[in-house]
Amino acid sequence: MVAMKAMKAGNSALSKGGIANALSAKTGLKKKDCSSILSTLAEVGASEVKKNGKFTVPGVCFIKTRLKPATKAGKKEMFGQTVMVKAMKARTIVKARPASALKEVV
Repeated sequence: MVAMKAMKAGNSALSKGGIANALSAKTGLKKKDCSSILSTLAEVGASEVKKNGKFTVPGVCFIKTRLKPATKAGKKEMFGQTVMVKAMKARTIVKARPASALKEVV
């Protein structure tokens, strides 16, 4: 098994404002316009995933829903101990994975 590289302590993910700043610097649009574009993209993505079950942000990620089936209650062996497991109803979960273009870059 290959160990994962540790993240640098000083680096953190961009916030919505940071992404809006970067977009405005690259495109020449105002930061407010870029922020509203990001909000609209989030709204469109949420509605498309709810309606169709799939949504793609080209070159970035692919978002889809998956139906997780119901499980019965019972006993399971976990780490050498018998544990009682509760029953769970079926539910829809949202999964995201990177687009192939992003995989090639990274």
